[in-house]
Amino acid sequence: MNAKPSSATGVSRSGGSQRTTAPPESADRPPVASFDALGLPPALLKTMTGLGVTEPFPIQAATLPDALAGRDVLGRARTGSGKTLAFGLALLVRTAGLRAESKRPLALVLVSTRELAQQVSDALTPYAQALNVRLATVVGGLAINRQAAQLRDGAEVVVATPGRLADLVSRRDCHLNHVRITVLDEADQMCDLGFLPQVSGILDQVPADGQRLLFSATLDRDVDQLVRSHLHDPVHASVDPASASVTTMEHHVLTIHPADKYATATEIAARDGRVLMFLDTKAAVDRFTRHLRASGVRAAALHSGKSQPQRTHTLAQFVEGRVTVLVATNVAARGIHVEALDLVVNVDPPADAKDYLHRGGRTARAGQSGSVVTLVTPDQRREVNRMMSEAGIRPTVTPVRSGEQKLTTITGAKRPPTGPQTSGGNAPFRGLGARSGRPAKESRKTAEARKAAEARAAARVRKGR
Repeated sequence: MNAKPSSATGVSRSGGSQRTTAPPESADRPPVASFDALGLPPALLKTMTGLGVTEPFPIQAATLPDALAGRDVLGRARTGSGKTLAFGLALLVRTAGLRAESKRPLALVLVSTRELAQQVSDALTPYAQALNVRLATVVGGLAINRQAAQLRDGAEVVVATPGRLADLVSRRDCHLNHVRITVLDEADQMCDLGFLPQVSGILDQVPADGQRLLFSATLDRDVDQLVRSHLHDPVHASVDPASASVTTMEHHVLTIHPADKYATATEIAARDGRVLMFLDTKAAVDRFTRHLRASGVRAAALHSGKSQPQRTHTLAQFVEGRVTVLVATNVAARGIHVEALDLVVNVDPPADAKDYLHRGGRTARAGQSGSVVTLVTPDQRREVNRMMSEAGIRPTVTPVRSGEQKLTTITGAKRPPTGPQTSGGNAPFRGLGARSGRPAKESRKTAEARKAAEARAAARVRKGR
């Protein structure tokens, strides 16, 4: 039998649009030391134990008591801190036992990218199954009619990107008037990607007295606007400094000659183990990936020009180790979660502190260690110094050249499997660092410097260095 949403613990449903304050005794709940102390359903605890989830991470310990009690929560936590279960367990427990009507979900998780949506869905699926909660994922790039059919069959929880959800709502394939709990995951990324109007429009359609859980690495102007407009008396929880810097993460700036950039990046890519490498444009990503593959490196490209099935397949290859180097743009790599990824390389330095922190957040996740390496040419030093300062990062700065032991010590760099670092007669650094994605035109002086650097690199290779 279908049941319409009922009153949530600690949340008043007066039938009007005005949201009311939660009981005073629910404020300032102390963090919990164990999941057992939360009174979670036995079936859920059994599943968690089977998956090795036995002790709460700090963000989970800080937010779960209030989230389970129905309070609005504003959590500041970087990616990889365990916030998916911080909101996911509360959402599933508070939805369990209810049945959604056709096209009318009871809980909503909004995320910035397709990859993050899939990551959240994959993380929550075993717990949803344990509680008999139906989960649907709706994202762009996949068949909208199939997603509409899922909603028509009934789903208690929907994980969605704002654009696709807005499309389904406009087609009347989804109605939001029964949504009791709304989660905004990585809200700062959604705002950065221009989704603020869509997110606000979606929040205006869900019942005003429902619960809101918002998680963000930073709380800047746009996120603050969401908080002020749509959260009521939220509990604040912050387990990271405002800059979201990570104590288990090493930060390195490698100063390089422009003509040596391609060779340096190629040697890093040829290391043992996986590495995620960032470039500015889709064209640059494709060029560098082709070069790496020609050099015998198992590399794959990830950017918004790829179809969603292609992106999903590429990520699966990287997670499984069939591809060791993932070359990506900023947007495409948001939401990537790979266990034991210990190196992120900014082949092109990010434009601002936010991008640096989001890129770096792909490593040193869930208490693990990792390194972020940024390749910097002399003309980029001033901007990179400013960006690092804004990010609250004090990197180790090291001048390096391809083939040097210093490069190997920091990154594990090694000679690529086949041939020298450069491919054919093309300028090795073209397309890397050009934000337009067009090959840079070399001056005679630059070309001479590049050829000299290539000759030195080839000589080092011949000597076996």
